[in-house]
Amino acid sequence: MWYLCVFYHRLLDYRKSEVESLAQLFGAFDPEGLDQQNPKGYCSLEWRLPQHHHPDSPFHFVNLPSEDVARKIANRSILVKGMYELWGEGDSYKELEESIKSYPDERKLPYLESGSTFKINVDTFGKVLSLQDQNQRIQGLSYIPFNGRVNLKNPDHKFWLMETDDYGSNNGLPPIVQRRIFFGREIGGADRKLIPTYQLKSRTYLGPTAMDAEMAFLMANQALALPGKLVYDPFVGTGSILVAAAHFGAMTMGADIDIRVVRDGRGPDCNVWSNFKQYGLPMPIALLRADNNLPPWRPGLKEVFDAIISDPPYGVRAGGRKSGGRKLLKGAVSPYVVPDDKRTDHIPSTAPYSLVECVHDLLDLAARLIVMGGRLVFFYPVLREDDYVENHFPEHQCFKLIASSEQILSSRYSRVLLTMVKISPYTEEIADAARIKHMEFRENHLKWLENGNLHSVVFSPADSNSNASGEGKLSKESKPKYRGKYV
Repeated sequence: MWYLCVFYHRLLDYRKSEVESLAQLFGAFDPEGLDQQNPKGYCSLEWRLPQHHHPDSPFHFVNLPSEDVARKIANRSILVKGMYELWGEGDSYKELEESIKSYPDERKLPYLESGSTFKINVDTFGKVLSLQDQNQRIQGLSYIPFNGRVNLKNPDHKFWLMETDDYGSNNGLPPIVQRRIFFGREIGGADRKLIPTYQLKSRTYLGPTAMDAEMAFLMANQALALPGKLVYDPFVGTGSILVAAAHFGAMTMGADIDIRVVRDGRGPDCNVWSNFKQYGLPMPIALLRADNNLPPWRPGLKEVFDAIISDPPYGVRAGGRKSGGRKLLKGAVSPYVVPDDKRTDHIPSTAPYSLVECVHDLLDLAARLIVMGGRLVFFYPVLREDDYVENHFPEHQCFKLIASSEQILSSRYSRVLLTMVKISPYTEEIADAARIKHMEFRENHLKWLENGNLHSVVFSPADSNSNASGEGKLSKESKPKYRGKYV
């Protein structure tokens, strides 16, 4: 059945992928059609736009198998403002009336009975209506035979009258050529109270690269976090991503190379553990001091994690580190063993960890330890003049890329949230092929991967000579800019 899905006007690239991930989580797809291209029945939903609407519009129609699935998706989502059973739509209120009257009575009458309570809300996009105008529009719906009582606080059924303005392309919002009016029954909507509850400014223990709460919940939804699933973050930091996964009931586990973060924090009451305690969440199974370049897992260990969610250090706000130290890696000093009496307070030396090496190690870890059908969700940086990420990403053959959502952070730099599903076992042949792709990737992108320092490329001035000659690479076409901070 088709439902009207209304999104918040935020993070436009992330909206559909979140809904499709939640649709799989709640069984929207046929589990019998399993194959390597559609692991665990994964496939994309059927979408269509209302008349005269731009693809970036918050209004979309989505085809879902049942109202129960639609409700679960809407209630769990972060970006779905509401999911509605559409009773009618039109370019004018007269057309809307005709559409509502033609909607089947057997679909309407159960929600208009005398023993029920209801409430009608008015919402707009691209315009503002006064309270008087809203009341006039509600009174204009008198042709709908509501027999129940009005209850503004806790109604049995909520109805929404939604109106867009015909502002064209001059309002800082996705252009709509002609006004469109929708009326429908609310099925469910996002619990946006999660965002202020988990906002970073009230977090007990916070680091400079802590993941924003809204984005952390989106990543947890992409990873299908659920009770009974084990989620791992190899770059856990202060635990922001695992906090979101734990909120949805998943078992969590993290690692970080900085022992001061995972063990000490800023004291016994201000550390990673205290972040979970602050929200009454289950504590992580373990927080390891571990190096992603030299993983601690015993040989032969396979497929233990249902999902890996991570924001790898790509060198803009913080650079990656790996074990060894410069002198040790250069061979200036020999490997050494830390004496037993100094191990408690010993902080191992580290060396720079390039982005390309970091991503390769992350994919290798995920391919070995994620269960079949499990997900790898992580951020990946992209320069605006580069081709899109699929053209230069060393994707492992045992993974399928199912979603990539871009967030533009500056005029030259953006990051892409990649969601990958494991679709085949990780063999030695695939591992060898991945290593070859890794080397090719490094050679072809030394421009911005040199020494693993993306920061200098992002913030250095553009090459004026290459721009003047016109022989340089053409810039990627910029996306439309809308009002709002994160769109």
